[in-house]
Amino acid sequence: MPIPHQNVENAVGYQHSMICHTDGIHPIAPVKWRGLDGLVGVYWDAEGACGAGAYYLSPDPRIVIFFNDVSSHIRMSNRQFGFGAQERPLTRAIYVPAGTPMWTKFTASHRFSHLDLHLHEDRLLRYLIPSVGASVARSIVRRPVEVQEVGPIETLARMIVEEVENPTRHAVYAESLVGSVATALLDIPEGAGERVPGGGVTQAQMNRLLSAFDARPGLRMSVAEMAETAGLSESWFSTAFRQTTGKTPLQWQLARRIERAQALLNGTVLSVADVAAKLGFSDQAHLTKVFRQFTGETPAAWRRAQRF
Repeated sequence: MPIPHQNVENAVGYQHSMICHTDGIHPIAPVKWRGLDGLVGVYWDAEGACGAGAYYLSPDPRIVIFFNDVSSHIRMSNRQFGFGAQERPLTRAIYVPAGTPMWTKFTASHRFSHLDLHLHEDRLLRYLIPSVGASVARSIVRRPVEVQEVGPIETLARMIVEEVENPTRHAVYAESLVGSVATALLDIPEGAGERVPGGGVTQAQMNRLLSAFDARPGLRMSVAEMAETAGLSESWFSTAFRQTTGKTPLQWQLARRIERAQALLNGTVLSVADVAAKLGFSDQAHLTKVFRQFTGETPAAWRRAQRF
């Protein structure tokens, strides 16, 4: 089962380490491994006896892809004494977040082969952030994944094994294959990082943003929070948002807050100071200054004009 050795350091300085204890599991061919930029790929051909078991704990995220069906022979659990109510079949491909313990046991003798990919979390985030943004990416790498239908993931994994066993191309080729496997396997939300052909923000993204913004006390969100809501990286979001609305995210927020201030001034008996406090302005003078920039009048003067 995945990597019985510890402290494997690749050519660019990434040192992989993992606590691993196996009992009754033996390799039947030499283990092949290759270190790449921020990751280590290991190919195993092994067998386990009935009743064999193992324990794994890694400080790094791991991807394990089996080249044969192990679901009827190997059970897994994330609790030491979880076999029974907590156990489940080991699927063809799994993603194990950093720091997640895993126990396995064999219910029958079984021969298997698999590819283990041990990735530095920063390296994995570098695959994801340009497309989905930092906040969404960090959420993705914390979610475990277990899938039985591997489809093209197996094809990609076999191509990686070829480069692990007999490197024939530049390392960037194998690294790009690992990135493809990761993005195919990880639980990436539908619509995360979606873009329109013109590079702007989609209507669906704007709708999500409006709902989240209007629900916030004081109608205030950081640009990072707005980008996460839209499912975009912060830098891309700022550019796309301005292209769509003609305003920066903060200018747009301020305009929405002034629109809400107008609604409160016209539809309630709240004082200007109360409106300022409700909308997160530092004080009445701050609201008055911003309000005048947008409307050309003070809040009090604007309210009187509306009433008459």
